[in-house]
Amino acid sequence: PTVLLYCHYDVQPPLDDHAWTSPPFTLAERDGRWYGRGAADCKGNIVMHLTALRALGDDLPVGVKLVAEGSEEQGTGGLEAYVPSHADELHADALLICDTGNAAAGVPTATTSLRGVVNVVVKVDTLRGPVHSGMFGGPAPDALAALIRMLDSLRDENGGTVVDGLACDGAWDGVGYDPDQFRADAGVLDGVQLTGGGAVADRLWARPAVTVLGIDCPPVVGSSASVPASVAARVSLRIPPGTDPHAALAALTAHLQKAAPWGARVDIKPEQSGAPFRAATDGPAYAALDAAARAVYGKPLSYVGQGGSIPLCNVLQESFPDAEIVLMGVEEPRCAIHAPNESVDPEELRHMAEVEARFLVEYARRPH
Repeated sequence: PTVLLYCHYDVQPPLDDHAWTSPPFTLAERDGRWYGRGAADCKGNIVMHLTALRALGDDLPVGVKLVAEGSEEQGTGGLEAYVPSHADELHADALLICDTGNAAAGVPTATTSLRGVVNVVVKVDTLRGPVHSGMFGGPAPDALAALIRMLDSLRDENGGTVVDGLACDGAWDGVGYDPDQFRADAGVLDGVQLTGGGAVADRLWARPAVTVLGIDCPPVVGSSASVPASVAARVSLRIPPGTDPHAALAALTAHLQKAAPWGARVDIKPEQSGAPFRAATDGPAYAALDAAARAVYGKPLSYVGQGGSIPLCNVLQESFPDAEIVLMGVEEPRCAIHAPNESVDPEELRHMAEVEARFLVEYARRPH
């Protein structure tokens, strides 16, 4: 059997240099962790691959293909476009997409679910132009107020997402996400409630989730005493596995149009869209990975979802429908990927490299 090992070597910008305790591009050790931009995402996973391969040396029991991408963080789609026309080059029986991580340090984990995404820009017009709020405010329809009503209709009284025509009550059947840990990971302020109902994992990985990414309207500084005539918003809808992105786009568009008050004119333009992903976990690769995890950590393999999207997984699934796709890696929550002071736990890196090496040996033994 052949195994493809994926990673990417490009990294996020450091953002605010002053927010880093040590220079972002100089690896620094503090309190048992290694700090630096890309230490986890995704250079840590490159080190994991190379350490596993070094451990096995010339005794590789499987065929190995290594793919290291240089444009993942930019989302350019270069590799996604390359795969279909070079399928023979990249074909493998199992594909380890190493750009995720364990649910927590010491908890061996595979990510089996990714949300898809549908983005739209909704524009609302009510007047030919802004008018004086003293002379016309009241009867004159306020475009911003209309937009606020439309956006508010996408959430229930608890803040949970509701879109007419979409199931919003899904349940996650893998490892849960402790609410206190989620609050800490997300930086939720004290006294502010989490939105929606049900378990955090349900809301995060098994249900649609709407976010208003931005609004074009008069800013506070420089605003005048005028009734807004034209405003716009970018709305993002994350969708769980089992939801078709085309159906989600149609449902979101119809919902917003129906929610528009006062006969306001609404124009909705679709932007980015991507399908969700769910891995099949009943094949020899997952069985081998579970055996490797038990050998290293003394625990069975756990399954989690991820709220973000990795379009490459869908392309690989379409190109290699019989292959097993595994998302794993060293990026546990304390790594703070994409944020200042990104870090990696070197013990986690060592353990996951051993898991990968043991997986390659164990996978070769399994019937295919």
